[in-house]
Parts: sequence; structure tokens; C-alpha cells
Amino acid sequence: MPISTFVTPRRLMASSLLGLGLAAGLPAQALPIDECIAPADPGGGWDFTCRSVGKLLHELDLVDGNVQVTNMPGGVGAVAFSNVAGKRADDSNLIVATSTVGMTQIAQGRYPGDADTMRWLGMLGTDVGVILVDDDSPYQTLDQLLEAIVAAPTSVVMSGSSGAGGWDHIRALMLAKAAGLPGDRIGALRWVQFDGGGPAVTQMMGGHVDAVSTDLGEIAGFIESGDVRVLAVLSDEPLPEPFAELPTAVSQGYDVTGYNWRGFYTGGEVSDEDYASMVDTLHTLYESDEWKEVAAQNGLVPLWRGGDAFSDFVRESIDNVEAISREIGVIQ
Repeated sequence: MPISTFVTPRRLMASSLLGLGLAAGLPAQALPIDECIAPADPGGGWDFTCRSVGKLLHELDLVDGNVQVTNMPGGVGAVAFSNVAGKRADDSNLIVATSTVGMTQIAQGRYPGDADTMRWLGMLGTDVGVILVDDDSPYQTLDQLLEAIVAAPTSVVMSGSSGAGGWDHIRALMLAKAAGLPGDRIGALRWVQFDGGGPAVTQMMGGHVDAVSTDLGEIAGFIESGDVRVLAVLSDEPLPEPFAELPTAVSQGYDVTGYNWRGFYTGGEVSDEDYASMVDTLHTLYESDEWKEVAAQNGLVPLWRGGDAFSDFVRESIDNVEAISREIGVIQ
């Protein structure tokens, strides 16, 4: 499958009109959704997803009563995934926060099940991948960085907030592959993990690594201060202000996008009727001004894909990540 089969906003925007395949255009019906599982401790991205969406579902009268947030950390989402699959597979009162990180874990066989274990409800927004270097770096363009990687992958040290085989790493490898790095050498790119995009940039500014692959939302302050040079954002289209001038990889000839989307799944045995209503409810929330404001305040680009279109997208993404993970030896 071509790398470009990862998310593209044009496809996402089309799916916001057509991609529900279920109940688009119908008024959302109040459902007894009363719980959102955040598969992590309080304070992280999944916790934010549950708390912000749960609050808005209540305030917009899209559900009956309040939505309880249950933090269930463990295994980067594996504990929650196992709990829902084993105990609450038919529970239409329940939604579970997930993201590109969870999809990557499934692709690498780290969850007790595959994509078909759950029903995928929808994504509401995304952070955008970015490739950047220090403002004093000899790499002035994305072409220069990728040419160096293809010529001698061990000569460039890249970093991010995920470990080898994690999403930050995978995005860097997607670009290297698009630039012509052969599959049997793709694992030679040197990778260093730090505890967050901010620490990775700090280490880069100290001369310890050459480039960083991370989410824009994590390091926007460094861009605004002028301490780093953005070689590419991994979006299909230019971003809105204040980042409209940042070049995309696509505009430079590399058909690669890399989004860290935020969304939800529910149990695999939830009925078709309840599933359709849950998708429609989330779509109604997505269309609200209140959600657009929350997303903007937290560095997310509002993007929708729901129902069957979202399920197909998740499976396609898992296939792509699995293929790259095999090439670099993360899975056999």
C-alpha cells in the first residue's frame, strides 16, 4: 500500500459529509452513555480526550446525565482494551479514548486482539507531525536531511517522544522510505527516545541529536520563539495561522502525512443500532462550536471521520504500520 494511504485531510473532510455511512444528517439521540475509559493516568492525552468530550456531551444534552471518566492505565492501552473485550463487549453505555498510539500498539501485536475486536466510533481531531532541526543546523531543507539519511542512515541521529517502533519513529521512517532508503536499511536510522517532544528539542538544541520527529502541539513554543527550523509538517495541506508558512512534506515531493488523531472505540458486540446512534452523537458534538473551541485551545486540528469510514481507516493504518514495523524488526 502506498504511504499516502495514511490520513489526508481531503479524504477526512469528504468523510465528514459522507463517511458516517450510518446516520449522518440525522438528529443525535440522547443515549445512556455514562462512562469514558481513559487508558492512562490523569493528565495525558487520552485523559484529556475523555474529560473534554464527556463534559461537552453533557453540556450539549447529547447524553443522559454526566459521563464518568475512568482512568485505566497499563500497557499503553492494553489493559483497557482487554477489560472491554473480556467484560464489556456489548456495553453501549461505554466509550474508550484512543489515538494513533493505540492503533500502533495493535499493529505491533501488543494488544490482546486486533482491529475487529472493537467497533471504531470516530475521530474528532488530530495533532500534526513535524520534522525540525536546530536553527543552527547544517540541514536547511527536508531534501538535505533525507539525502543524508539515504546516503548514510547511521550518520543522522533523530529523536522523539516514542521508543523505536513508536509513532514518532514510524513517521521519520515513512519519510526516509519515501526518499528512497531501501527496506533492508531502514532500521539503520539512529533513534533516541526522550520523555516528550519538548525534552527532545532541548537535547537537539544542545547538540546531542540532529533532528526531531514529534507532534506540533508539543513544541509550538520553540517554533514561535525561532529556536528551531521546521523542515516539514506532515499534513496534506498547509496549516492555519500561525503556522501557515511552514512547508509540508507533500509540497516538497514526499507523499507522507502523519497525524496523531484522537478518537473513540466501543465494544465489538455493541448492536448496530446503538453503534449508529453513538457515531451520530459524536458527529453532532464534532460539528459544535464548543468542540472547535476546545480543540483549538489544546492544539488540535478538528478533523472528523466516523462509522464505517473510520473503521476502514483504522484497519488500513494498522496494515501500513505493521508493514514498516516488520521492516525495522520491531515485529517478526
